[in-house]
Amino acid sequence: MSKPNQSQLERHINGYLDHLLVERGLAKNSMSSYRRDLARYLEFLTSKAFHDFSNVSANDVSEFLIGLRLGNDLHPALAPSSAARTLIAVRGLHAFLAKEGITTSDSARAVKPPSVSKRLPKALTFAEIEKLLAAVGTESESDLSILMMRDQALLELLYGTGARISELMDLNLDDVSSLTKDLPILRLRGKGNKERLVPVGSHALRALDRYLVRSRPVLSGKSAANSALFLNARGSKLSRQSAWMILQQAAQRADLAGKVSPHTMRHSFATHLLENGADVRVVQELLGHASVTTTQIYTLVTVDQLREVYATAHPRARAR
Repeated sequence: MSKPNQSQLERHINGYLDHLLVERGLAKNSMSSYRRDLARYLEFLTSKAFHDFSNVSANDVSEFLIGLRLGNDLHPALAPSSAARTLIAVRGLHAFLAKEGITTSDSARAVKPPSVSKRLPKALTFAEIEKLLAAVGTESESDLSILMMRDQALLELLYGTGARISELMDLNLDDVSSLTKDLPILRLRGKGNKERLVPVGSHALRALDRYLVRSRPVLSGKSAANSALFLNARGSKLSRQSAWMILQQAAQRADLAGKVSPHTMRHSFATHLLENGADVRVVQELLGHASVTTTQIYTLVTVDQLREVYATAHPRARAR
């Protein structure tokens, strides 16, 4: 139901957002990005005295894009990648309006996003990963604290499954109840609530089992029953921000400060699989990418490494 003082522009934008949420099942973080981007577009259209979308032309959308890149008194200039993301939201809106018959044509279809240089994802070496994971514990497993057991399980799962941090934070006890040595398969819910199956390695499985048996019962006893897999010291669901801090603290202890984020673990997972001969389509499935094109950026990392090794090791690779 529309609000009394809501403009026609706002009603149509909210209709599109409802479509993304209900029909497409977009994740919470994606919805926040779309709302923010379309709010900036609404601000632009309102400043140009538009009252509906039927009069918006491709030139107007292009002007909006230029404004994103240049910035103004209210908004700083956006990088090409951020401007491209915002334009994708606007293009999706106009395509929706045309499909629904609200407008007679798709005004944004001809407006192309700015080209974005393809940046290679940063991955840790396997030695750095081992150093990071070792920084969570102590020399003796019997000396591990309740929180250390949780942190080890969290970081082992991050690297061992390539999961997004939000996917691990959304796991419940039921999601891991069927995990065994004979069937170490974890069901993750990714973007758009799409599910995928990911194997869990022996190291992650052992750390998770230790957390479930020795650590989580202690944490869960500090508050009312909570079905979340990972709990904080108060027995509540561990937040993404807290999980990020756990990783940062481990990185500092491992002398890797500034080099590690949750996505670094995901990048490392994919890169190490490809370096060791995994098929790119298998890695695509494990990461939950809709298109293999997204996954293929990791192959650029391994090609660069091969080139570097060749240049330093082959006797006829260097000029004499």
